[in-house]
Amino acid sequence: MEPAPEPDSHSTEDRDYRAFVDSLAYLPATDIARIEAAYAFAAKAHAHQKRLSGEAYISHPLAVAGAVVEWRMDTEAVMAALLHDVLEDTQINKKQLGEHFGQEVADLVDGLSKLDKIEFATYKDAQAENFRRMLMAMARDLRVVLIKLADRRHNIRTMASLRPDKRRRIALETLDIYAPIALRLGLNKLYRELQDTCFELIHPVRASVLRKAMRAASGNRRELLGKILEDLGNKLKAEDLDAEVFGREKSLYSIYRKMKDRHLSFLQVLDIYGFRVVVDRLAACYLALGALHALYKPVPGKFKDYIALPKANGYQSLHTTLIGPYGTPVEVQIRTREMHQVAQEGIAAHWLYKESDPGNSTELEIKTHKWLQSLLETQSGDSSEFFENVKIDLFPDEVYVFTPNGKILTLPSGATAIDFAYAVHTDVGNHCTAALINHVLSPLGTKLRNGDVVEINTEPSAVPQASWLSLAKTGRARGRIRHFLRNMQKVESAALGKRMLYKELLAMGVLPVSVAELNWQQLVNSSGSSTLHDLFTDIGLGKRVPAVVARLLLAREEIPSTQTTSTLAIHGTEGMAIQLASCCQPIPGDPIVGAIRKGHGLVVHTVDCPNIVRSRQNEPGKWMHIEWEPEKGKLFEVSINVGVKDKRGVLAQVAASITRADANIVDVSMGDPDKHVFSTLSFTIEVADRAHLEQVMRALQRLPEVLQVSRESGKE
Repeated sequence: MEPAPEPDSHSTEDRDYRAFVDSLAYLPATDIARIEAAYAFAAKAHAHQKRLSGEAYISHPLAVAGAVVEWRMDTEAVMAALLHDVLEDTQINKKQLGEHFGQEVADLVDGLSKLDKIEFATYKDAQAENFRRMLMAMARDLRVVLIKLADRRHNIRTMASLRPDKRRRIALETLDIYAPIALRLGLNKLYRELQDTCFELIHPVRASVLRKAMRAASGNRRELLGKILEDLGNKLKAEDLDAEVFGREKSLYSIYRKMKDRHLSFLQVLDIYGFRVVVDRLAACYLALGALHALYKPVPGKFKDYIALPKANGYQSLHTTLIGPYGTPVEVQIRTREMHQVAQEGIAAHWLYKESDPGNSTELEIKTHKWLQSLLETQSGDSSEFFENVKIDLFPDEVYVFTPNGKILTLPSGATAIDFAYAVHTDVGNHCTAALINHVLSPLGTKLRNGDVVEINTEPSAVPQASWLSLAKTGRARGRIRHFLRNMQKVESAALGKRMLYKELLAMGVLPVSVAELNWQQLVNSSGSSTLHDLFTDIGLGKRVPAVVARLLLAREEIPSTQTTSTLAIHGTEGMAIQLASCCQPIPGDPIVGAIRKGHGLVVHTVDCPNIVRSRQNEPGKWMHIEWEPEKGKLFEVSINVGVKDKRGVLAQVAASITRADANIVDVSMGDPDKHVFSTLSFTIEVADRAHLEQVMRALQRLPEVLQVSRESGKE
């Protein structure tokens, strides 16, 4: 291996390099020699490259490696940081890296390499796929994402030479992706720096004004803050507690978000300063809390115990808000020294303060690996969908809820009972029907709150509905629901496709059972489908025309010259394969027609639906005649408009009449009254068929307050 180059002793690059080598003192001498060799290799590979600022390119990998060394990471991670752009920006390949520095380093660098030579339709698609690859590499080796975060931090620190639009785009991406990942891994110091730097890049004027206001406030409040700091220290000392107390200024971006979200002016944000109390042992945290509550009155509802219930990223502290001198709110965080280190460095604290046994995994590492493995479960073929799911899980706020046997589950803020069900087990989620929240029966879409005890009711016959996607908040739940719906759509579409093909064969005068097995096999082979089931699915999804497939099947057989017409029979409750149009809301008894909508299956309309008149005239071959097949016990939604006299209590009378006619009311709305003479009530009701609907409408017409009743049809 080549020795590290010796640049001019007075150059900035040389000073940075020497400082970097001095910082490696925590590693054995043999490892330092390997790192110096990696630097020499990277310096030579990037020798003729410059950054947009004019600096030698090697300054960037050196800065990234310096951040990795601050976290006291292992030798391979430091070498990978120095070499992280070699595969992307030079002619060096992975095999050469492996030969020089070992397969572990080569794999780390390969995991860090950005997308290259892959074309995407939009930047959003490229971003989503890059994000997926990064997290998948991260699931294999946590060091990948730590180096990636150090890389991004140095990039946004040195973006002065970029065009303003590019700076803004990279800053927005960092806020959207990298900052939440840093928070999820407990890297709070890095998280705050990324947020503040990006805020200044996106809104430079706002950031400048806010920073000046904070400096002014700091001067104005210096005496008050000094008094609070002194009071806290004296009280803890009086209680014989060995504690370090220091003030902290809230980050620029967090104050900006608070002002924006709560519509506050800067002067209304009183808690721009907070205080930390760091003690030597766990029990002292609670003793310090009691002492401070005796000093200043606590604000009710503002106490949070993240020691007993740690955040998912390993963060532990006691949070309380006190009323200080002159009514000033005082935010205090109380933690041990070990908790403080984890709060600052998160998962990186494992490398910074790990035991002599390098195989010893911290609880935080185990939690992080579990989270990363859950990412593998939520991924699908759609990068954008995966991106959406994971961004939801990166949302920092959390709620803590309990199973009936006392187990704690951590879910994102806004999570519902459906999310809880899927967090327990996929089968529980797939078959859930309702939830008992604190022993009260509640809908599946109910949002959960801290401390809720949740029990899920299940039924073997229950299955996920598409509407659940709007209720679920976690990536796991949304991914599981989508997976089930896709599989169900394939099953239902295959059954529909088979019926449609058989209908065409019957129309040609051919019994499906009489077609030779060889013809079926040849049809599958010539169509490019893997199986006959896949071919039926394509027909049901509208990807193949049943009449064409039927002719291909019978290409070697004599088709009778006399053809008959055949009508497709449906129940209307076949699921995703058959959709009842929302514009005309067909119900059993209505004359109906249907058309295949590519990728969606068969869409059914009433014959007189005004929305399909033009299509039936211009594309008559697209539409097929359908008839209802009797099925008891099923209900269908239909909308009716009821014109009534504008009298007190008329809504209750109409609703009672509908209920007496054995119809369920799904939704009701009232139009504006016409000069206080009459109003129009719009109902969505559930009926068994057309005869049942007519029975409901006749019952309404008998009411003296009702002027007219009509069925709504053809709405867009």
